[in-house]
Amino acid sequence: MYSVGIDLGGTFIKIALIDSGVILQFRSIEADSQGGLRSNLPRLEMVINDLLAHQKIKNEQLLGIGMAFPGLVNPITKKVISTNEKYDDANDIDLSEWVKTNWGVSFYLDNDARLAVVGEWQRGAARKYNDVVMMTIGTGIGTGVIMGGEILYGKHFQAGSLGGHFVIDYKGEQCSCGNIGCVEALSSSYFLTRTIRNNTQVSDSFKNRNKEYDFKEIFSLAKEGNGDALVICNQCMEIWAGAIITYIHAYDPDVVVVGGGVMKSHDFIIPYLKSKIDRYAWCPSGKVEIKVAELGDNAATVGIEYQLLRLKQNNGKVIL
Repeated sequence: MYSVGIDLGGTFIKIALIDSGVILQFRSIEADSQGGLRSNLPRLEMVINDLLAHQKIKNEQLLGIGMAFPGLVNPITKKVISTNEKYDDANDIDLSEWVKTNWGVSFYLDNDARLAVVGEWQRGAARKYNDVVMMTIGTGIGTGVIMGGEILYGKHFQAGSLGGHFVIDYKGEQCSCGNIGCVEALSSSYFLTRTIRNNTQVSDSFKNRNKEYDFKEIFSLAKEGNGDALVICNQCMEIWAGAIITYIHAYDPDVVVVGGGVMKSHDFIIPYLKSKIDRYAWCPSGKVEIKVAELGDNAATVGIEYQLLRLKQNNGKVIL
């Protein structure tokens, strides 16, 4: 049976049609995360129906539809608990009813980074491990954790998911969550223009062009020897390394998987992270592996298929 996975990013929404971990078709559309989720639903319906029609798949052939959401989620009630300046109307939307009305199939909802680590754990870079942390770097910064072969949720469904809001600098910049000095506030693409503008080591000409840069451009310039870009890259990588060291101390994993679009520059980033982590992480039992996500943009959607299969095995009951 086939699955449909929806990964709600802050910049793009990814929709995949999946069969046994294989992506049969994949679409990416621009997100209007500031405009809310409800306004995006008609476009999602069109894309999903088009994917099914193209593969000549009927609704009754679907295992289900799942959604990876960039916020706190209760997967048992299939409700969004809390948002952070992305899809802020999602708390009031009955997504199960939306899926039932349009396709008449099962629905699964969870945090996006948590589903990404499930995907990498089952079919990606962490498939031979049972103690895993994943860090996703993009518009925001997310984390997901597997401990002892179990997905980490916690009493309020936020355990393992808030690594982007660990405080890395208590005198730092304010985050969109309201806290000061979060990893996300200092090293995500959402705050990249501010990161450039406030750095005292970069030139005024570089600062004046801050809105033109994204991580892809910054890392490309750094590889070419641009000193200003290298300063920004080093600042972000220092923060990512510091965050990962904290995750290692908090969760005691065998491997940390790093994903997100910025990892297209993994040849530049991973050696830097490893050198810092090997030096500063307190790991007397041995070094923690640092690996690049293998599934790329598909990690969360592959995680959705795994959870939909579990849902079917448990007769529609979510068991955490």
